[in-house]
Amino acid sequence: MAPISLDALNKIPPQDFVEVLGGVFEHSPWVAQGVVELRPFQSVQALHQAMVACIADAGHKAQLSLMRAHPELAGKAAVKGELTADSASEQTGAGLDQCTPQEFAHLTALNQAYREKFGFPFIIAVRGLDRSRIIQAFERRLSRDYDEEFAECLTQIYTIGELRLQAILTT
Repeated sequence: MAPISLDALNKIPPQDFVEVLGGVFEHSPWVAQGVVELRPFQSVQALHQAMVACIADAGHKAQLSLMRAHPELAGKAAVKGELTADSASEQTGAGLDQCTPQEFAHLTALNQAYREKFGFPFIIAVRGLDRSRIIQAFERRLSRDYDEEFAECLTQIYTIGELRLQAILTT
């Protein structure tokens, strides 16, 4: 998708706004729908803050659904080529498409252990990280309790959303 200016985004019809921003939060256009009536936004940061507030106000069940909409890192969706364009680009940028067989097996085991423990996939903003740092974070975060990890995943989702907004919008 070609970048769009914040000014243009503020002026397009609501359904177009949702179409443009519907993928900022993985498979969750409800977030864009939840902020469309708050326009005009004065900055990308103000838009991001409104989207974060929408998620925060949505409650645990909606937040859990948002988390579960994310793919596993180097997981089945990646292997089958079923990632969203954003997720595929992010995982490729982190080198997750170039895992050695040992790294892939380790990530598969980590994905399974994490999902069994927490009930949602491991989520991390991978931009700027390499496979080694991602695996280290994965291993470290597996030792956390549910509430701590739930909060961390939301923080990571907010970071991913901000990065995606920055890629979509020009000022």
